Amino acid sequence: MTNAFSPTWEHAVVTGGAGFVGSHLCTALLEAGTDVTCVDDFSTGRPENISELRDRPGFTLVEANVSEPLTVDRPPDLVLHFASPASPADYLRLPLHTLEAGSLGTRNALALARGSGARFVLASTSEVYGDPQQHPQNERYWGNVNPVGPRSVYDEAKRFGEALTTAEYDAHGVDTAIVRLFNTYGPRMRGYDGRAVPTFVRQALTGQPLTVTGDGLQTRSLCYIDDTVRGILAAAAHGMRGPVNIGNPAEITMLELARLVIELADSTSEIRFIERPTDDPAVRCPDITLARDKLQWEPRVAAEEGLRRTIAWFRAHTDS
Repeated sequence: MTNAFSPTWEHAVVTGGAGFVGSHLCTALLEAGTDVTCVDDFSTGRPENISELRDRPGFTLVEANVSEPLTVDRPPDLVLHFASPASPADYLRLPLHTLEAGSLGTRNALALARGSGARFVLASTSEVYGDPQQHPQNERYWGNVNPVGPRSVYDEAKRFGEALTTAEYDAHGVDTAIVRLFNTYGPRMRGYDGRAVPTFVRQALTGQPLTVTGDGLQTRSLCYIDDTVRGILAAAAHGMRGPVNIGNPAEITMLELARLVIELADSTSEIRFIERPTDDPAVRCPDITLARDKLQWEPRVAAEEGLRRTIAWFRAHTDS
């Protein structure tokens, strides 16, 4: 199934453009003929993620914190706000920075879009559903979030960002969209960022035990980065407001994932069970009916193929 994305933008600003998802967005937009300004403070993004882009025509890097007012050289017609710590290791280490990226950062990115008449896309997350009592989760579900738990700095930053984006549309008519991303994985992830896929891959490739939390029966729905980027750009091109789930409805337990990574990496690693984090969701699976119906989008890359590509990338980037 294809999507409706066709490049119509002359200049896009991608906040968090040196991050995992942001850098892939920068690449996709440049390849579609759009000039890109990447904004990043490198608190969690990495220079090497954009090293191959820096000399390409149409690419500009602005090193800045989105919590401060944003200034770019020319008005954009698309603003993609992806600046935020997104992994547990990062948002637990940078709690205030995470909250500021979701609040002040979203406000500043919206102000840039409003001032230039640009389309604005907010990167939200499946974490707005918390530990869901509805399964699978559709966009009408309000979630089950602990507002003072250890994950709350990320969950509530994204929930506030959604509220602010909605208010900006209502108050000023800014052309806004909200995409809720589910467990995305692929090349350019960091091995120590605390998320399951890079953690398992790093451990498997180095012969360490794969650390599965709890009994490993909690589920996630893994979406390969190429599919996620297609979904984001389809939502941007469509003109829908959202929120819209962008994720893979193929659910897998963490124990199944660990075993699959060991097999695909041809690893001798064993599995070790460790304590499960507080407020860790028991299930996570998107209902993508809206994305299928409105965007003609759904994932193409199966978990086994996506993990093979990811493992190959980590083999070639042993310092990640």
